[in-house]
Amino acid sequence: MAFPQDAVSSEQYRYALTNFRIAHEKVEEQRRQLEEQERQIGMLRARIALLEGTAKGPQDTPKQGGTSVDDFSIKNAAAQLERMINRWAAEVVRSPPASLDIIYAAAISDITGSNEPLPPGASPVQVQNLLRHVMSEMINAEVINCLIVTNSSEANVQLTRIHEHLFSRNPMVAAVWRRQTFSAAVESCDTNMAYSIFSDQMPSLVKVLGASMKGAFSIFDSAYNFSRMLHGAPAGGSSADAFYRSFVPEIGSALLPRQIELIRRCLRSERGEVDRVGATIFPGLVKVAKGAPPSGEQNQDSVQTIVRRAQVICECALLASTNSAVPLGHQ
Repeated sequence: MAFPQDAVSSEQYRYALTNFRIAHEKVEEQRRQLEEQERQIGMLRARIALLEGTAKGPQDTPKQGGTSVDDFSIKNAAAQLERMINRWAAEVVRSPPASLDIIYAAAISDITGSNEPLPPGASPVQVQNLLRHVMSEMINAEVINCLIVTNSSEANVQLTRIHEHLFSRNPMVAAVWRRQTFSAAVESCDTNMAYSIFSDQMPSLVKVLGASMKGAFSIFDSAYNFSRMLHGAPAGGSSADAFYRSFVPEIGSALLPRQIELIRRCLRSERGEVDRVGATIFPGLVKVAKGAPPSGEQNQDSVQTIVRRAQVICECALLASTNSAVPLGHQ
């Protein structure tokens, strides 16, 4: 009887069987390691929740408005702060402490750092929206993107750097540290620190507006409470380790639909022409999280998700009420 041509020797068979058994054992070992890793992560998350007082019992269900903050709540709070800024800017224009040309020049000086003379003819619409832009830049740089925990600006800068370092290494540890740190934050900011921030961010307007800056301090307090809401509670959804940052599109920059929302129609864009940012009346908000690292790599890239687009008025809408003033992007 003839044997099949594809038959293998017993030695080759034992060799293949041994290799298969070794490979199977390695796969099983890797599976056990992954299960143990998941168990350890689950225990760590449960421990964190217990320390923060957010642990859920077996009958607990997630509730709206609980200890976490969701994107919907953030949008509502941002809209309220935006309206507060607009009321302040409108009151300044309605009862200006100086001529609109002087206030306009002061706002341009604070935005650009330049004191070059400007042509007269600033309109109330221009002044009001530039005031909103300057206030948005202050909130962006000094309130949301700088963790205000104490009444010391230097200490807050150091705490912000510590958080950035922790987040780059371990987002979960950074999230716990951030929430625990904000649980001990001051209830309200000292007036002297607020005045110091205003003097640094908008020195020309502080001098020109005088008593009209009183309303700006109320805005600062509300912005601080908004910042505490963003940074002091876990982010809603699956990205509980994420944190929030803001951004302000520069005057004269391109209109990027994914990042901005126009508060007025842009006639140039509707005609297919290129238009630019005239003023940002409220910062945009992004949620920053760490994405999954590529296979075989340790570092994770930051993933930014836009929660609320920056509120912007374009150049053509800003200049529609006057023919005299020169747009900032053309200076």
